[in-house]
Amino acid sequence: MAFAMRVKVPPNSATLEEARHRTFDFFRAACRSIPAIMDIYNLYDIVTPSQLRSTIAAQIRKNAHITNPKVIDMLLFKGMEELSNITEHAKQRHHIIGQYVVGNKGLVQDVANKDENISNFLKNFYKTNYF
Repeated sequence: MAFAMRVKVPPNSATLEEARHRTFDFFRAACRSIPAIMDIYNLYDIVTPSQLRSTIAAQIRKNAHITNPKVIDMLLFKGMEELSNITEHAKQRHHIIGQYVVGNKGLVQDVANKDENISNFLKNFYKTNYF
């Protein structure tokens, strides 16, 4: 291989407090990149910047129970990689919408009045088959 791109990996956190500070730094960096992401993927008609910020915070809070600094560093590395992929436009618009806007619950407008005349079996079937 003639050209190899080198990624500088930060050293592991020595303590839980250092990993906590790195998490806050990552959250700040992710929030600062939200306007660029909104412009790149043209998300203004679908989601607001504050909703994206809340989604990022929810993803971080999902792993709040982890106390091992090495695991936190690994998750931060994965988060930084994901953020760089998004800001470098390595994903398409529907990927961003599916992962961070729609999420696991489906679109809010899709659940409105269409389920009124459906049997309980179909309601449960549709509810469990959303990604």
